[in-house]
Amino acid sequence: MRPRTDASRLPRDFFDRDVHAVARDLLGAHVSHAGVTVRITEVEAYGGVGDPGAHAFRGRTPRNAVLFERPGSLYVYFTYGMHFCSNLVAGPHGQGAAVLLRGAEVVDGEDLARVRRDAPGKPPVPARDLARGPARLAVSLGLSRPHNGLDTVAPDCPVRVTGRHADPDVPVRTGPRVGVTGPGGEGDSYPWRYWLEGEPTVSAYRPGVLRARRTQP
Repeated sequence: MRPRTDASRLPRDFFDRDVHAVARDLLGAHVSHAGVTVRITEVEAYGGVGDPGAHAFRGRTPRNAVLFERPGSLYVYFTYGMHFCSNLVAGPHGQGAAVLLRGAEVVDGEDLARVRRDAPGKPPVPARDLARGPARLAVSLGLSRPHNGLDTVAPDCPVRVTGRHADPDVPVRTGPRVGVTGPGGEGDSYPWRYWLEGEPTVSAYRPGVLRARRTQP
């Protein structure tokens, strides 16, 4: 039986903790926006200043400024010239840490998610792939640049993050972050990806490519 979801928004103090604690506790949480709700099954933690794999590694810039705002803020960034990815700011205000929403199951609004994900003239996207991967997740939820900086804790925020009661029977697995190379992604030094074991919506692991180094928040 799936754990029961708490319909209340996650409060500021949920996000104002160590980024790894927030990452683990977001597994199973629900994120809702624009008629679609997903259940988070996979995340990655990024430690902010001092984490060589993070956007905030070298400090605040116009692009990453949201990472240094209040915990619970939504950081949406554009990558590879084609995709948006969504993150929730975590840790003390000003640290620059965030949790990347990496994989999820669409639990409500599947028809609308398909409008956003299915391509004309091609077979329908399998249900497990609607939000499997950070770019697909953002598309399914209808998240893009205008949503960067939203405060998900605010009562009137259109992006709603709600919690759930932990299911002790589903183990949490950890491993290297996907696609990160260099000091922030070498070997097992940063096992900062977290996922629920056995979930089909967890994305496949891909190591980083040295010729095109990528970092994520």
